[in-house]
Amino acid sequence: MDLSLTADPPSPPTAAREGVWLTCIECGAAFPPFDDVRYTCDDCGGLLEVGYANPPSLADAAGTGVWRYAGALPLDGGVTIQEGGTPLYRVPDLAEDVGVETLRIKHEGMNPTGSFKDRGMTVGVAVARELGVERLACASTGNTSAALAAYGSRAGMETLVLLPAGKVAAGKVAQASLHGARILEVDGNFDACLDLVQALADRGEAYLLNSLNPFRLEGQKTIGLEIVERFRADHGTVPDRIVLPVGNAGNTAALYKAVRELVWAGDLAVDDVPKLTGVQAEGAAPMVEAIEAGADAVRRWDEVETRATAIRIGNPVNAPKALPGIRETGGTAVAVSDTEITDAQRDLAESGIGVEPASAASLAGLRKLRADGVVGSDEEVVCLTTGHLLKDPDAAAAAGTDPEPVPVDLDGVLDHLLT
Repeated sequence: MDLSLTADPPSPPTAAREGVWLTCIECGAAFPPFDDVRYTCDDCGGLLEVGYANPPSLADAAGTGVWRYAGALPLDGGVTIQEGGTPLYRVPDLAEDVGVETLRIKHEGMNPTGSFKDRGMTVGVAVARELGVERLACASTGNTSAALAAYGSRAGMETLVLLPAGKVAAGKVAQASLHGARILEVDGNFDACLDLVQALADRGEAYLLNSLNPFRLEGQKTIGLEIVERFRADHGTVPDRIVLPVGNAGNTAALYKAVRELVWAGDLAVDDVPKLTGVQAEGAAPMVEAIEAGADAVRRWDEVETRATAIRIGNPVNAPKALPGIRETGGTAVAVSDTEITDAQRDLAESGIGVEPASAASLAGLRKLRADGVVGSDEEVVCLTTGHLLKDPDAAAAAGTDPEPVPVDLDGVLDHLLT
């Protein structure tokens, strides 16, 4: 399959059902969308992508949230908790400080469970129900487990989540627990958890809802549709660049699919497509390594470490889709330190935007690229923040100010404030 930005829109194969099908990005094999449980190509094992006979124009969008774009999704409706429609915040002081013409923050932490993962789950769980499966499962650094637990519970389906023991923020574990998921703590990192979940899925024990599942990325691509629609309404144009954190690279792949479909629908000129720019933590940066080396594939990092737990991933499964997305749009990828991430988290908080550490990687990366001259002062930029501050309350407390003990009387409080 041709993943270049200028590729012609795909023609419907005989496997299409009501104008929707699955196609392999490696060998081009096509499959019906809902006849069987399928995550990768039957023929070569390559990643699958959802194809549409007629990608709709934004002018066809109606309603609110993710399902505003139902015409660009594989089903007409999903298991919904009113996800999507997240704010695109204006931050003029940050724009001036960073040194760009315009900076907007797309805050996905304002979704129902506090992260962008809800977009994927509203579609993915609906497809699971269409397929008639009984048990849902995922590996997670936290946000996926919270979203899957919530949407699985709403759908009345059993949910199983595998987490790396001791490596998931408390807020995320609490969400999965309260929503009734069965939580298995694995003595290994996220990539080991994903290996186990894939093995369970291959044996038919559960329906996999990590971003290896192509239907999940369909929900996530609505981030890009919202950015283009809202930014154009506010500024009369589209952003020059979208900067986003990269873990499993699902959002990078999804945003690239969104802009390709907008090009096919006639909503976006090729020359106007935003540069997709990925940011990883220095301790977990296989995508950055591949981009800098000009490699066609990522090298798996078996040892990864960063306080940005949501992107503590050493083997991004969506790299085959994401690498072309970065390169074809003229984007790049950059690694930032944990200190730079925390500084960016504080800067966003000073603008009233509370995010978890991984989210702040986008602003930290933009700062670094602007300082290095990669990003120009005349650029209009959207930074994607992927999770809410309360996802990782310990990290938020560590980055914030310390409580100050005072006596229990007014004079004592005043004396403390004046000293």
